[in-house]
Amino acid sequence: MGVALKDARNSVTSWCRRHTIGGDGTVAAARRGQRPGEPGTLSREQELELIDAIRGKHPDAFRLDDELWSRQSLAEFARDQLGLPVDADELGTYLDSWGVGPREPRERACGLCAPVVERWVRSAYPAIERAAQDHGAEVHWLGRVRLQGTLPAAEAISAISAQGRIRFMITTPTVDPPLPRDFVLRLSGPAGAGLHLIIDGSWPKGEWPRRLPRHIELHPLPSCGRRL
Repeated sequence: MGVALKDARNSVTSWCRRHTIGGDGTVAAARRGQRPGEPGTLSREQELELIDAIRGKHPDAFRLDDELWSRQSLAEFARDQLGLPVDADELGTYLDSWGVGPREPRERACGLCAPVVERWVRSAYPAIERAAQDHGAEVHWLGRVRLQGTLPAAEAISAISAQGRIRFMITTPTVDPPLPRDFVLRLSGPAGAGLHLIIDGSWPKGEWPRRLPRHIELHPLPSCGRRL
């Protein structure tokens, strides 16, 4: 009986994490509202070229003044390095379609977790927001999504500020990869900006980076894996 319950919990937790990182592990890289086969600013080949070009690389590797990718730095890279005709506003649409754009807290949870997340937003989140304001820190929501149609597979790790500012990186996923410490430190920047980071169910606590500077605080968003 105990083994069966444990197996059931593991199954639910696994399903929850797959949902968190993009349903069944993929996010459609097609523009919202776009019909299949309808051309966009970039062709599908150009879109995949852009994803692959920044895989595992940060903007400063291309002498861009940004620690992590943003709409602006990605547009500058696409235009100057790849000759792709896309601006920052258009790239925001692509990022949304990849699953990197802003999401409501309940959208970061599976159906089982959504009610718990909504209660957490009402009860716990205001204290995090006040602490960030008191210390001049920023609140960011962290998550990851798997991109569809890339070879090899590609995953986007993103941080969305409370004001909707997007910072992200593209990686080649491994089995249960931890939250990269380098991503968190780059998000804080060279000046060491204070951060309160809300981590969705993509990473259990055991996969969080350790020994972070004191000005960076991590907070878990409720998920099946943390409640069961």
